[in-house]
Order: sequence, then C-alpha cells, then structure tokens
Amino acid sequence: MLDPARIRKMNQRFLRLLLLLGAQLLLGIVTNLWVVIPGTHPGAHAANYFVGLLQGIPWALVHGTLILQLHIAVGLVLWVFSTLLVIAALRGPHGGTVRTLTIMGWIGVTGAGFNGGSFLNYGHNISSFLMSVGFVLAATCYVWGLSHCGRLECAGERIVSHE
Repeated sequence: MLDPARIRKMNQRFLRLLLLLGAQLLLGIVTNLWVVIPGTHPGAHAANYFVGLLQGIPWALVHGTLILQLHIAVGLVLWVFSTLLVIAALRGPHGGTVRTLTIMGWIGVTGAGFNGGSFLNYGHNISSFLMSVGFVLAATCYVWGLSHCGRLECAGERIVSHE
C-alpha cells in the first residue's frame, strides 16, 4: 500500500503546477495584450529553429520587458517542475493513470514552451494558439491528477489509513 504522506506530496506537486499554470496564463495574456516584441532581435527569423531559441530566449530574459521576462521565467520553472513530477511518478509506486497524466501534462508544458519560443522569434499567431493548447492539455492533466490522488487512489488501489 502507498503511504498517505506520499499521496499528499503528489497532490502538492499537482497543485503547485496548477498554480504556476494559472500565473503563466495571466502573464501570457498581459504579454499578448501589452508587450511588443521587436521584429529584429537575436534569434528573430532564424533559419535554424533551435539556434534561434538559444539566441532569442536569453535576449528576452535580459532585454525584454519585465512582463516578458516573467512569462519566460515562469515557463522555464513550469518545465522544470513538470519534469520533476514525471520523474516522481515514474520512480514512485504510483499507478498507470498518474504516470500517464504527468507525462501528458509534461507534453503540454513542453509544447507550450516550444511554441512560446517560436512566437518570440517568428511572431506567428498559430504559435500563440498552440501555447494555449499546451496550457489546456497540461491544466486538464494536472486537475485530473489532483482529483485522482485526492481520492487516495494514486497507486491504482484504495489506501487504508491505519489511524
């Protein structure tokens, strides 16, 4: 049986990611409405997408507006936390549902991040749309994961408390 303390820790991880996603959504909306990204900056219109990311993101973190800097920084933190959640789910005694949800949430966060970098460097509206698709995928997975673990079924079996 899975220790209820481990389930609470997994719940806290899901909740932390949901709160960060909420902050990221608000920062993204503000960025979209009021931040103008210059058409020319390091990484802009790069022939190689990944080289452009390696140039554009550091430029934006140093020279972008505060809102853009925060949006990117929170995005990077989200990616790190979502990666750590996947590792915790894979290493722990969690059930297949939790593992699948953490991986799908990571895919959503990663996809949103890559499309954010694409929007930064190329300015295509489809990239902004795909950021929101990644957000919805991640948020859905993390809400589902929180609900699943909240019922103490995190390991695929009902947990019995010894109290």
